[in-house]
Amino acid sequence: MAYINNVKMFVRVYELGSMSAAARDQRTSAAVASARIGELEKHLGVRLFNRTTRTLRPTEAGQLFYKGAQRILETIAEAEAEVAQDQSSPRGTVFVAAPLGVGRRFIAPHVPSFKDAYPDVDVRLRMSDRVIDIMAEGLDVAFHLGPLADSDLKIQSIAECQRVLCAAPDYIARRGAPADGRDLVAGGHDCLNLRFPGATEFRWPLQTPEGVHRFEVHGPLESDDGDVLTAWALAGRGIIMKPLFEVAHYIARGDLVVVAEGSPPVATQLACLYPSRRFKDPKVRLFVDFMIARCKQELAACLAHLPDA
Repeated sequence: MAYINNVKMFVRVYELGSMSAAARDQRTSAAVASARIGELEKHLGVRLFNRTTRTLRPTEAGQLFYKGAQRILETIAEAEAEVAQDQSSPRGTVFVAAPLGVGRRFIAPHVPSFKDAYPDVDVRLRMSDRVIDIMAEGLDVAFHLGPLADSDLKIQSIAECQRVLCAAPDYIARRGAPADGRDLVAGGHDCLNLRFPGATEFRWPLQTPEGVHRFEVHGPLESDDGDVLTAWALAGRGIIMKPLFEVAHYIARGDLVVVAEGSPPVATQLACLYPSRRFKDPKVRLFVDFMIARCKQELAACLAHLPDA
């Protein structure tokens, strides 16, 4: 078991490019991580990483060993999944990621119920609006809200989510309500943008009579937390582009008003992503099925706030 733990640590160090990051990922100390890599190097008789005070890079031997180490861990995971198939109660840990809004509304509230149903399964939930690399971060499942890029991951679509542009009545009273995307830009409206390290999309995709057009918008406030943007919009600080399910109750109460209806935003996708081999594991499959059903229920409940829902 010690050897397998050393191999697991090596894979995480290789993927994360940092001894301390891998240690945090494996819930141990950097000293333990370094010791495990040292033990593995001693066993193999080769150096796996070139280390300096500032950098850590895999050697040629480390690059070769990584490919084999991945296959070793995948084989073990598949063998464990096969054994778990025969057990009446799945066990182990499911590592999950979700965007902040989706995680807070749809996933986190139902994790305790999942735990009650499957007491031998633990859940580690990470929530962030930044882009998640499932493989690099050692995740089993990631919920995703947005365009889906081509990848080797398996994708289960949950729903196509309508989006809206909206602002508080106080903002509209001061600045007026833009009729469409061109009015939005020409009027110099304060747009509240979601920005995070590595973000590449800074334009809002809106539907116009000529087709989808990406409008470059600007504003004085930005955040990497979508719920912070909603709070700012409610305070009258600008216009937000949001999935309708996130703001439906505010629209129904009149706290936010839909604007630029002449060019509504392109709908976005809510989906669940996972490596295909992970879905063979009963605990992962059960978690995905459980949460997708809850997501669909919660989406319907959110939209029920609207008068014409």
